[in-house]
Amino acid sequence: MSSNRRDFLKKAAIGAVGVTIGSTAAANAMSAKSYSKIIGSNDRLHIAIQGLGRRYGSYIPAIADKKNNVELHYLCDVMKSQRDKAAIKLADKLSNKPKLENDIRNVLNDKKIDAIFMATPDHWHAPGACMAMQAGKHVFLEKPCSHNPQEGELLVAYQKKYDKVVQMGNQQRSSMQSQEIIKAIHEGIIGDVYNAIAYYTSKRGPVPHQTKAAPPEGLDWDLFQGPAPRRDYTDDTWDYNWHWYGWDYGTAEMGNNATHELDIARWALGVKYPEHVNVNAGKFQYKDDGWEMYDTMEATFRFAGNKTIQWDGRSRNGYDKYGGGRGTLIYGSKGSTMINRDGYKLYDIKGDVIKENVIPGIEDGNALGGGGQLSTAHTVNFFDAIRGKATLTSPIDEGAISQMLTHYANIASRIDNSFEVDENTGRIFNKEAMKLWSRSYEPGWEIKPV
Repeated sequence: MSSNRRDFLKKAAIGAVGVTIGSTAAANAMSAKSYSKIIGSNDRLHIAIQGLGRRYGSYIPAIADKKNNVELHYLCDVMKSQRDKAAIKLADKLSNKPKLENDIRNVLNDKKIDAIFMATPDHWHAPGACMAMQAGKHVFLEKPCSHNPQEGELLVAYQKKYDKVVQMGNQQRSSMQSQEIIKAIHEGIIGDVYNAIAYYTSKRGPVPHQTKAAPPEGLDWDLFQGPAPRRDYTDDTWDYNWHWYGWDYGTAEMGNNATHELDIARWALGVKYPEHVNVNAGKFQYKDDGWEMYDTMEATFRFAGNKTIQWDGRSRNGYDKYGGGRGTLIYGSKGSTMINRDGYKLYDIKGDVIKENVIPGIEDGNALGGGGQLSTAHTVNFFDAIRGKATLTSPIDEGAISQMLTHYANIASRIDNSFEVDENTGRIFNKEAMKLWSRSYEPGWEIKPV
């Protein structure tokens, strides 16, 4: 970014004092022509996307909207076919032609780039985001924001040092309905809140066993591994199954999906780190397939003040216990509420609906990649926050705390033991568990403390 553009954005931020998240709607209400006259070309954000799998398409409606004054310069992925497919898909959606790039480090070296969208496999998220901040870029960081607890701490430290806007990709934080009901909960609409049940139900099928093979044509296997220790390629790792093939790349279903609902639960209850974590998890479906993680997990997080959050996750048994596939139930002394991506229903103490604000289909629930109005709003909020026009709805220091719940559950399942947690620092009072606080890195790829 040029010094003139930096000065312009700083002045824009100063001039935006008092403007809230609601300003996003006002900006979107302007015509593209009038908006461009106001902000001018100096306010244009130059961005790149790293990771062109299932998720990146959810950013495109906001990126392509001329009112947001954004130019996409790079499409980056370690798989050639992904780059080529993205270029074709976006050809009629963008006014410019982005460059296709294999190595994100080349993108980060381009001083013109203001912000990076990171939609890579989990093991790349924190290292890539820290590299980007160090290079002077703002970051939209997909969930999970970290592969392990230490990475969450490092992300927050990097954000503070480099003073960059870092939005975590848990898009339900940008839901007007979720914001509305959480505010009402905090104001006492259901009395004293004491329990939340977050859940996810899916119908994932069997996955193949890993077999050694040559990397697929066009895949830069070394760059795919990035921060992870090197190993031979196994089929079919690169295309989504890395989620279930051990802990080198993925964070299992907790990092993959529980992140969203546990964040809503923690937000509603107004809690930070738990005092105790207990987990019951296992692989119960398709027992002879290549899935190496648990596919079912029940977790309980106990917090100070006799508050609890429970997780009920069933990846491969499609019985829809709660309805809707995913969501969060909040219980209070005077009533309860069901919150999901469509909105919420508010119940009195007898269980009767007293209010609801539901818009079906506003965001994909269980579809791979997802996308919809919440993702678009979350992306626009990121752009507006960079310009100083809005407050981030999911800043990384908040997102990292919610992510810790998923790490605690994964660690408890891996050591097959419950443990106590320091509610102030988040550290675990269990030596075996603390061995999993971090991970091994390929030499030269470690995230250096700042």
